[in-house]
Amino acid sequence: MHRTTLGDFELTIVSDGTYFLDGGAFFGVVPKTMWSKKVTPDEQNRLDAGLNSLLVRTGKKNILIETGIGNKLSDKMAHIYKQPAKLLENLQAAGVAPEDVDIVINTHLHFDHCGWNTVRVGDHVAATFPNATYYAPEGEWQYARQPSERDAISFISENYDPLVESGQMKLLRGGEELVPGISVKTFPGHTAHMQAVIVRSGGGGNEKKTACYVSDLIATSAHINLAWGMAFDLYPLETIESRKKYYAQAIPERWLTVFTHDDQTPWGYVEPDERGRLKLAPVAPPL
Repeated sequence: MHRTTLGDFELTIVSDGTYFLDGGAFFGVVPKTMWSKKVTPDEQNRLDAGLNSLLVRTGKKNILIETGIGNKLSDKMAHIYKQPAKLLENLQAAGVAPEDVDIVINTHLHFDHCGWNTVRVGDHVAATFPNATYYAPEGEWQYARQPSERDAISFISENYDPLVESGQMKLLRGGEELVPGISVKTFPGHTAHMQAVIVRSGGGGNEKKTACYVSDLIATSAHINLAWGMAFDLYPLETIESRKKYYAQAIPERWLTVFTHDDQTPWGYVEPDERGRLKLAPVAPPL
């Protein structure tokens, strides 16, 4: 289990397992001859993609960013993608029960990011984290009610509608600070309203350390190149512009970048190499 400290906060990667994604879709217009040097597909051109949630312990709150695929996929979707459903098991291994989670944040509402928001109980669904306040982008929820034909498969209303109706999920405009040190920022491209989660904490000095759960802005460590987007991005040119804005702050301020779909390298520091190309510096293991 990947764990590190960020100032006074503790960060832990908590995985829901891995699921299948088509290699071509995962890397969009990037030729297979290039992306296959970084990751190896199976005989059906599928890749194992990670489902990384981020648990932030602030000392006062337990905050869970993203909730994976969950266990509510149809038989057909589970056959296509797999349905590992490991999040609750891995949360328990990290010492956190569902009742212990105070805040859940969804960066957007695709099924692979909010699946454990709810669980089926008989003929209805209930909040998986009963004591938590949930947050998601308002624009995402509005779009999910009437998505395009292209991406309608990406939304499962049971993951969020019951929470909005009950008032347990609060909808965000972008830029809000949810608790001290935890805020959101909109980075359009993958969707129009996707929000990254920025985590800042001090600790022993005036300078605050920063991590950012960038979600599908940069899906894996293999996607750090500006032009290496996904076919799933609804607005690929905006993805590039959003990455430029992110790197303009994250690189000089040395933000820890957290990757949602990297099953091997869930986080690291993006920096230029000697030729100016982007590379990833690893995170030192905790002492």
